[in-house]
Amino acid sequence: MSTFVIRPARTSDVPAIKALVAPLASRRVLMAKETVAYFEGIQEMWVAESPDGVVGCGALHVMWEDLAEIRTLAAAPDWLGRGLGHALVERLLEEARSLGVSRVFCLTFEVDFFRRHGFEVMADQTAVDPQVYSELLRSHDEGVAEFLDLARVKPNTLGNTRMLLLL
Repeated sequence: MSTFVIRPARTSDVPAIKALVAPLASRRVLMAKETVAYFEGIQEMWVAESPDGVVGCGALHVMWEDLAEIRTLAAAPDWLGRGLGHALVERLLEEARSLGVSRVFCLTFEVDFFRRHGFEVMADQTAVDPQVYSELLRSHDEGVAEFLDLARVKPNTLGNTRMLLLL
């Protein structure tokens, strides 16, 4: 069985990250992004690297003082079920803790996977107070719009489940 390491992404990883995300984006499992968006968010991204190259990725995007989102979580098909996704999520949660974030959000079709990591389906769809909500409305980030469940992102989020983990 091959091994992998989790490390911060580098700009040279962007083509591999795009290649991992592309089939999932075409199936509407992940949001499609322009190449420039990957470069702009490279500091948020972590990759799983095997001797064959980048075989997984995931990002932690801070939304507010106490809130971050796990996004762009993907693994190469032949790496599914081998602990790679678990290792990426654990690393992203470790990063959230180090940044002082107390809540982590995800929008996912993989409910059981995230439940195994302690996430719960969001019962309260207004997970932030009105003042924070009005501040978040000013964001141009699509993930923030998804978190707020804004109408403009509804076509992109149909069938996804909003989940939250309290750290």
